[in-house]
Amino acid sequence: MKIVIALIIALVSSIGVQAQNGVATIQTSGQCLECKANIEKAVTAVKGVRMASFDMETKQVKVFFNPKKTSVENIRKAISEKGYDADQLKAEPAGIEKLSPCCRPGGHD
Repeated sequence: MKIVIALIIALVSSIGVQAQNGVATIQTSGQCLECKANIEKAVTAVKGVRMASFDMETKQVKVFFNPKKTSVENIRKAISEKGYDADQLKAEPAGIEKLSPCCRPGGHD
């Protein structure tokens, strides 16, 4: 009986944890290691984001977050404010101006 109760508690707990885990993949305009650092830093600064990993080959950032604390829109906004495109949201001009010349649009062409 104790085992059954423990299993039920474990199952209910895992369902609750899954409900608090959001995962998003966002297409960006990042291009290099400096872009990777900038994007990951901007994304992980968003309250509710647990982890972010930028892939330079695909130019995508995979984000693990708590949807009760933030949203994909907030994450995109943080990327855009840093000077990078985030899916359909274009980079903020003020953010672009703060980037190294090589990280700006066309900087690696």
